[in-house]
Amino acid sequence: MKNKYLVVLISALLSANSLFGQDTITISKEEILSKIAKGNLQVKIAEKTFESAKADYSQSKALFLPNITVSHTAMLTNNPLMAFGSKLNQEILTQNDFNTDLLNNPEKIDNYATAIEVQQPIFNMDGVYERQAAKTKMQAYQLQAERTKEYIELEVNKAYMQLQLAYSAVKVLEKANATSEASLQMVENYFEQGMLQKTDLLSVQVRVNEVKNQLQYARSNVKNASDYLAFLLNEEGETVVYKPAEEIASDIDVKVFDTSLSESRKDIMAMKLSTEAYEKMFQSSKMKFLPRLNAFGSYQLYDDQLFQMGASGYLIGAQLSWNIFDGYKSIGKMEKQKVEYQKSMVESTQYKSQSQLEINKTNRQLKDAENKVNLSKLALEQSREAYRIRSDRFQQGLEKTTDLLQSETQMIQKELESLQAVFEYNFTQKYLEFLTQ
Repeated sequence: MKNKYLVVLISALLSANSLFGQDTITISKEEILSKIAKGNLQVKIAEKTFESAKADYSQSKALFLPNITVSHTAMLTNNPLMAFGSKLNQEILTQNDFNTDLLNNPEKIDNYATAIEVQQPIFNMDGVYERQAAKTKMQAYQLQAERTKEYIELEVNKAYMQLQLAYSAVKVLEKANATSEASLQMVENYFEQGMLQKTDLLSVQVRVNEVKNQLQYARSNVKNASDYLAFLLNEEGETVVYKPAEEIASDIDVKVFDTSLSESRKDIMAMKLSTEAYEKMFQSSKMKFLPRLNAFGSYQLYDDQLFQMGASGYLIGAQLSWNIFDGYKSIGKMEKQKVEYQKSMVESTQYKSQSQLEINKTNRQLKDAENKVNLSKLALEQSREAYRIRSDRFQQGLEKTTDLLQSETQMIQKELESLQAVFEYNFTQKYLEFLTQ
């Protein structure tokens, strides 16, 4: 019989070592939080989205910076007009070129032209508002990226607490497993002495198997929690099991929160900036009905040889253009931008209402969680005392085996419920901080 228990004990130790002994890394919450910005994929996506909006804003510099192009054109022609013009540009025109026969039937001519062209915007009010909209959009995405990081920090806190809870559950169930094994040994001795019936022994054996099954699930939960933490950190989690440096808190720190929605919350500020961006785009669509003023200039170099500069000329001017009517296109775009702006205002109002609703709901959940912690601790103390009394009475032959097993089961259940209640309170508190910060 002793050899049987020795085999069971060795098997349990090997199972534990396979989960916690292989590539187990002890990690603190501070270490995890320091890795978020570098590792988390969702944070990286938010940062790239901000960088994309920043690039869009950089493009709007074209509103006041010149557009400069350089081109080199090679041409061979005997077209009367083109041939005469090419000679004129090359400054090689002679009196003989005015001969009507040559004008009508010119010989082929090579023409190589190098041109430097500059276009300079001067007055484009629609572009001014588009640039302002791009800047506001960029600022909104920056705030969203910061809010995403805050959310991931909340998620990491939750994952770390889940890991703590999973390890604590394993510890409780390992203790329960040891207790149930000892109870089984005692009941087997009583059975061999004829002091208990076969049904009592079977009940205890069933209970031992139940605890072992719960312990196996608890160890699987440790690996699940560890894998999720590795996912948040964007690290390889298949061969690594994380272990929290700190155990789960046994008590709670009760705090009182201001449950009014903060206008300085980053996602609220981002929504406000998003609405402003839509407003700027609406203003831009209205400015398209104003005239535009742009300057232009070019410097040309001509020759009948490749990359030569035998003759040159320049052109400078300004253009005032006014698009009077473009087939209702600008009017339709303005109407669309107006609707988009109004829609954004409604969405912003809705988002604020939902956020306040979530704050109120979470605040009530926090109070419920506090009450649950207090009741679960009281229930745990009572179940421990009840188990102690029944255990003493059982050893004296005054208590039934089934009653003892029921009391033991209740005690373990209440201990796990107490851990779960503390976890729920601490996470709800973190979530409320996230909603009100």
